[in-house]
Amino acid sequence: MQNAIQQQYLKVQVETASPGELTLLLYQGMVKSLLLAKSQFAQGNFEAMNESLHKVRAIISELIITLNMDYPIANDLRQLYEFYNRYIAEFMIKRKESMLDDVLEFARGLAETWKKAISSLKTGEQHG
Repeated sequence: MQNAIQQQYLKVQVETASPGELTLLLYQGMVKSLLLAKSQFAQGNFEAMNESLHKVRAIISELIITLNMDYPIANDLRQLYEFYNRYIAEFMIKRKESMLDDVLEFARGLAETWKKAISSLKTGEQHG
């Protein structure tokens, strides 16, 4: 029951979100899946960890697909996304925990920066 309510909430959240808010949801999903993968790694549950990391890689692929290449920063973001996508694949082979921490730090930074940018835009719209 609780899971169904959460799924419905997420569905409404996604359907009513702006493109910027959707990007934030993707970043937050990355962080959530990485935290889960880190926990699964610590428990030695590598099959579940790999599933969580495949979700992260799918999110990164979605972020790459949605980049607007008309802006110079999009190329920089694409390179970063591709780097971390390869880095996750390398972690899945080497299983060196510090690598997972690096990706988590990157994802948290993106989520926080994006959240501030959205908040700043909303504040600017209210005063404009």
